[in-house]
This record gives sequence, C-alpha cells and structure tokens, in this order.
Amino acid sequence: MTSIERVDRRFILGGIAGGLASAALSPAFAGEGVGAKRPNMILFFMDECRADALGSYGNPVCKTPNLDAFARQGTRFADCHVQHPVCGASRCSLLTGLPVSNTGHRSLYYFLRRDEPNLFRYLKDGGYDTFWLGKNDALAPESFPLSLTEWHGEVNTWARAAGRGPAFDLGKPNLMLINAKVDPKATSDYLLIQQAIRILERGEQDKPFCLFIALNQPHPPYLAPQGFHDMYKPESLPPLVPPGLAKKPMFHDAVRKAYHLDQATDADFRQVRATYYGQVSYADWLFGQLMEALERSGRAKDTMVIASSDHGDYAGDYGMVEKWPGGLEGNLTHVPLMIRMPGGAQGHVVPEMVELYDVMATMLEAGHVQARHTHFARSLMPQIMGAAGDPTRAAYTEAGYDTFEPQAFEPAMEGPANLYTAKHDLQNEQPATVRRAAAVTTSTHKFVARPGGQYELYDRKRDPLEQKNLIDDPKMKKVRDAMADNLMNHYISTTGVPPIARDGRETPEFYVMPQFHP
Repeated sequence: MTSIERVDRRFILGGIAGGLASAALSPAFAGEGVGAKRPNMILFFMDECRADALGSYGNPVCKTPNLDAFARQGTRFADCHVQHPVCGASRCSLLTGLPVSNTGHRSLYYFLRRDEPNLFRYLKDGGYDTFWLGKNDALAPESFPLSLTEWHGEVNTWARAAGRGPAFDLGKPNLMLINAKVDPKATSDYLLIQQAIRILERGEQDKPFCLFIALNQPHPPYLAPQGFHDMYKPESLPPLVPPGLAKKPMFHDAVRKAYHLDQATDADFRQVRATYYGQVSYADWLFGQLMEALERSGRAKDTMVIASSDHGDYAGDYGMVEKWPGGLEGNLTHVPLMIRMPGGAQGHVVPEMVELYDVMATMLEAGHVQARHTHFARSLMPQIMGAAGDPTRAAYTEAGYDTFEPQAFEPAMEGPANLYTAKHDLQNEQPATVRRAAAVTTSTHKFVARPGGQYELYDRKRDPLEQKNLIDDPKMKKVRDAMADNLMNHYISTTGVPPIARDGRETPEFYVMPQFHP
C-alpha cells in the first residue's frame, strides 16, 4: 500500500468527523475524565529558522546549547518539512492540518476566518486556556476572541523599525544586514518571553493551558543583539551554496539582479550567515530563559513543549537572502521539530519524514480533543513515546501564486524605500518569479514541479544542498516519473474535501419575498 493510499484510509475515513463549514458551529470534543490529566502545552515557534542551523541537526558552528539539550530530553524529528515557504501560508497549514491547495491560504493576506477550523479554537472549546504571544500570521481578526483566552501582539521594536528607515539605498546590494547595537533585553522577543514567564508563574489554574510563543527571530533584517551579533567570524564558516548553478528556477537570477546581490561578494554573504547564526543563538538563549522558568514554576512535570519554525532562510546560500514566495529549496522547507512530553521518550531521534502540520494532530491527541473537520495531519504521539516513524512517508510543499489570483500578490510598497521594496516590485513586474510550484520530498529524493518553468530533481543522499539538478538525466527517468506520480496522487487525494453537513436536493417551496416600502 502506498503512502497516498494510507492517507485516504487513515485520515479521511479514520474517525475524523466534520467538515470545513461545520468547524465553526461544532464544539471540539474533550475525552471524558481526562481534564485533570491533560498536559499543558507550549509551542515555541521561531520565525525563519532552518533545521541545519542547530547543533542537534548537525551544525558544526552555530551554538544552540538550550535547544540541543532539549532535543536530548525528548524526541527530535530529523526530517520535518513545511507546507509552504512563507510565514502566513505555513502557519495556516500548521493550525488546520490542511495543505495550501485545499484552503487557498497561499500568501500573507489570507488568514483563518471564523468559519474555518484552527488548532487553538479546538483547544479552547475543549477546555484549554489558550494564550498567543507575538506576531500574527495565521488568524483573521474575528478569529482571535473565538480561539484565544488572551493574546498580545508583537511589540514594534528594533527588529521591525531598523529595516524601514528612509535612508535605505535601492541602488546598493540589499543584504538585509543592519549594523546596530541592541540590548538583548530590549527586543520584542525578550518582552514576549517575559510575558510567557508571567503566565507560567500565575500558579495553579482551573484549566490546562496552551501557550503559543511566536518569536520574530531569526527573521531578517539580519541583526542580532549585543553578545550575539559578533559571535561568529564570517571567514570561519563552512562554504555556502554558490550562486549561478545550472538549471535553477528563473527567480534566482531575477532576485539577485533586483536586490543587486549580483554585486555582492562571498564575504558579504558569509557576513549574512554569521549574523543569522547570531540570531539563532539569541533565539536559543531566549528558549533557555523560558525553560528555566518552566522548571522554576514547577510546570515542567505537566507541560508538553514543542520547538519548531514556520520555514527556513537562504541566509547567503545560492547568493540569496531571506526567502522567496516561489522557493522550494531544502534550506526553506526543512525545519527543526523537537517535542518533550511528560512520560515520553528521551533522546529519541526519528529519521523518518514528518510534516509541520502534524503538530496540530499531535497537540489535539495530547489534549484529548477531537478535530471536527477532515485533515491530513498525522499525530506524532507514537514517536514521542518512542516508536519509529513511517519509512515510506513523503512530505509535500507548495509555493507561489499566479496571475489569475492577483489578490494573493504582495502589493507595491508606498513611502520611503525599505528592505522589502524590491521584493514587492519584482513579483508585480515579473509575476513568473512567483509562479505556483509544488514539491514532493522523500528520504532519498526531491522533485519540484513548476508548470511553465524549471522542473527539478535532486538526490538527497548524495546532494543534500541541492546543487545538481538531475531532472534531465536519463538515468533518473524512473525516479522522476515515480516522484511525479506521487505528487499527482497527493493532489488527487487531498483537494476539494467536502464538509460533513450535506445539503438537501429538494427544491424549496416557492414564496414571494415580502415587499418593504419606506
């Protein structure tokens, strides 16, 4: 039986009731007699953190002692991939267990509305106090009071303001580097952690809690606080993936020219990577502050903690910075995922493929809360308790948008030039750079389909950095065809799921609408 066939049986027919339209009307189900035993939950969510930036994922340079120690205390999923390379779309999939092709949430301007399901609403309806701390890239405004007990947005501090000043020069290479001295205790992320600690220190509560901490780090602009900004020497870093590789999608050259990155040097990109690593180490330091408070408050014994990210970052690879809406490279799709559960396995590593939106199904099962819509996320509770993963599983990632959906495009920016002016201009002037694409990743290969553009195929074992595109290699025809079939089968099996509630086929009685006169 293929992984696609397993999707059909296990996740559509396997006891997951409900439909998209009914999610807002039907309360989540909490199992009987489990209220006091259900764990608290913390979802520590970094923004734009690639998996290979962490020591526990094999990085030989970047210092992440707190996250590495955490990985040893629980389960580390070595090969976790996101559903989309942009924040909003990735987080919408995370909270629904649905691929972008099923929901249409494929840009930064479409979030989960009151008639759509989401993880936090299920948990709140199921008896949890739900707390949201940090930036919003997932919920429409009307969904906040329905889904959350309490929420606090990102404080507009240096991380946002630094990149939007009027002095930005569009004629110079846009490396997104900011040179400034910042107190590590004066950032929005530090303030978020302090808010989280205050919630932990409130003591015993009548309900279990779920705490979502949405950090800004290590998102560009590339700027880490003092003590972290100069932690790494650019010249001592391992080589970056070079620019100008053959058979790459056209947006590589287009972005490099629009950002003037074709004028930047290897030393420039090494500085980007060094600063990015400083940001990752800063996020790790913040995680350490949180974990200390968790122990101090006595909540560690009854709290499930998940550490992950929404997508990665080029950080100098391919001569690129940040991310791109149409990007499907592994440094964008592969993210860390580590989970520590009271009573769970310790030091367990799962090499088999998982997907980021599995977090939704995992948290619901841990909280004894049942989803009321059809989804495709798989609970990772068996692996958290020490079981092996599914060696036949694949991950699916979508990207981009097309000219028939102009509402998805990031509009041209007004006001003084900033770090993102060229990004917005380029996609509107050359929409082919953000054209829809999709990838399927297995333990051995990765296949990228780009209708009207450059298709890609990589050997993940021999070429983990995706430098040699094998799409035209005649020796790879069987692999290419099998991967293409896999991707097609996935779309057939996951798109257009109907709601649980059916409509009658009878024609209603004719009646004349009442006439109202002023």
